[in-house]
Amino acid sequence: MWFHLYRSSAALSPAAARQLAVGTCEIVMLNRDSSVPRRTIARQTARCACRRGQIAGTTRARPACVDARIVRSRQWCEMAPCMEGEVCSLLFNRSGWTCTRGSGRIKTVTVIY
Repeated sequence: MWFHLYRSSAALSPAAARQLAVGTCEIVMLNRDSSVPRRTIARQTARCACRRGQIAGTTRARPACVDARIVRSRQWCEMAPCMEGEVCSLLFNRSGWTCTRGSGRIKTVTVIY
């Protein structure tokens, strides 16, 4: 799964014309590719109206405003990105994280910004 972070909404589509409430986010684009068996690649773009000191991130597998320090330091698991019952682990190069369930299902998220 790829997660694109946009800091400005100026280049976005008609959805960008709507004003977001401070501290909220919305998904403006979501693409899924299931062409490989047992694997889905999803790319999503979120638009957020964050407070000072916050930036677009992920909390409980949903776009959310998070402390900018987390993004700058690439300590992704501090924003609690995984769903309830999943365990977060940083990728070795801090380019993202994995969410692992007890059943062995692994979801890998790579951040592109």
